[in-house]
Amino acid sequence: MIDHLHEVIEQMEHVWPSRRLLVVGDVMLDKYIWGEVGRISPEAPVPVVRALHQSQQPGGAANVAMNLARLGAQVVLAGFAGGDENEAVLCECLHADDIRPVLVTSEGFPTVTKLRILGGRQQMLRLDSERLGVRPAEHYERLLKAVLAELPGFHGLVLSDYAKGVLTVEVCGVLIQAAREAGIPVLVDPKSAEFSRYRGANTICPNLGELATASRGFLGEGKAELDDLLRVAERMVGEFDLQFLVATLSDKGIALVREDSRVVFPAVARQVFDVSGAGDTVIAVLALSMASGLLPETAIQLANIAAGIVVGKVGTVPVEKYELLDALSPQFVLDAAEKVVSRQDLVRRVASWKANGERVSFTNGCFDLLHIGHITVLEQARRTGDRLIVAINSDASVCRLKGPTRPIVGEGERARVLAALACVDAVVVFDEPTPLELIVTVRPDVLVKGGDYEVSTIVGASEVQSWGGEVRIVPTVEGHSTTRLIERGAAGR
Repeated sequence: MIDHLHEVIEQMEHVWPSRRLLVVGDVMLDKYIWGEVGRISPEAPVPVVRALHQSQQPGGAANVAMNLARLGAQVVLAGFAGGDENEAVLCECLHADDIRPVLVTSEGFPTVTKLRILGGRQQMLRLDSERLGVRPAEHYERLLKAVLAELPGFHGLVLSDYAKGVLTVEVCGVLIQAAREAGIPVLVDPKSAEFSRYRGANTICPNLGELATASRGFLGEGKAELDDLLRVAERMVGEFDLQFLVATLSDKGIALVREDSRVVFPAVARQVFDVSGAGDTVIAVLALSMASGLLPETAIQLANIAAGIVVGKVGTVPVEKYELLDALSPQFVLDAAEKVVSRQDLVRRVASWKANGERVSFTNGCFDLLHIGHITVLEQARRTGDRLIVAINSDASVCRLKGPTRPIVGEGERARVLAALACVDAVVVFDEPTPLELIVTVRPDVLVKGGDYEVSTIVGASEVQSWGGEVRIVPTVEGHSTTRLIERGAAGR
């Protein structure tokens, strides 16, 4: 259990959005072909994947930046790119999450790209497009000049090393020294077996395999037990002038290692679908926590919980701030402002809820002048599932439906009031005449409507039923409506 959880949540809510983090490292673009496997090829003993759709996602150091952005931080990402079409796609993805890329074109070195082909949740094949090796000296000079110009004013520096040629011994030395002189904490996700290149960082965050490889210089080539590796990690803290070392130990949890002590935090039990990007999530949470002044013990517990979330997803997918808040305490309720979401953010939340096996309910209305009838319908709607989405008509949409004198209350205020209700998990505004487009996009498990309706007359009912969903009609409280409230007000009662 995290100590002083309330204070930690306050930090996440109010301090994290003000933190500025700089990520430097091997920037990549992850591409996916999603499909299904139904047979073996007659040409060779390989499965045939029938492609259904494609997607792309920032990867490598760019995924660290994505995690930080989704957790609420202000992020700048620096590294090499190829000045090619894949760089353009990558930058488009980054800009969509308000990440500012500072990418130096490295002529002759294409943007590193990984293409994964999946059948269902199973990865069938990965194709890497890259050119490895050390780049010309002037490329590194341009990169260092750009990064050093950005560094002042940041609250943390993350070096994300994927061994693709960006974080050389010289680059690491220059950046770590500059950050230390500026009082900026430095966190390293290592790939090099020579941890000495990261000397002077606040922390290095290897996984178990990386720690084992780096420990051979201390233990030799023989098989080492976990206790041996952690004992070597204690030596590394002193030898490499670290504040502490964090080792992710797969199903054994995460270890916090200091020069004269260590503690292992057990893994958070989750169904594991894909470990891709879990290390990126860990270092992002650690960096943001340290930049906010949280203790290393608290930061590691948060990172442990976040890692448990992302391994339950398929592909390289960052953790969302609301997911981490949700996981911290079943009793913790998001602030009303956190529940009011855009359509894009709602789709991501619904995907996360469904990945956790939660049943999603959906209802909609104008909700102008909230009254007991509304509350009763919403409470009944919440009982039909584990999560309740409330879609409200925009001001323009209400005006078209109800006339020029409506709404009485603006869409922003209506959304915040609804979001303050414990039974509501998300509020989204739609401008269309009906919520049909939104319903099809979200694909809820249950569509709820209050009042005297027939299922055949409910917008979206046939669509929800087509994907196996359910339509529920719940009774309303007689004698209560917004129109009646307005009439009573006009009559002076």
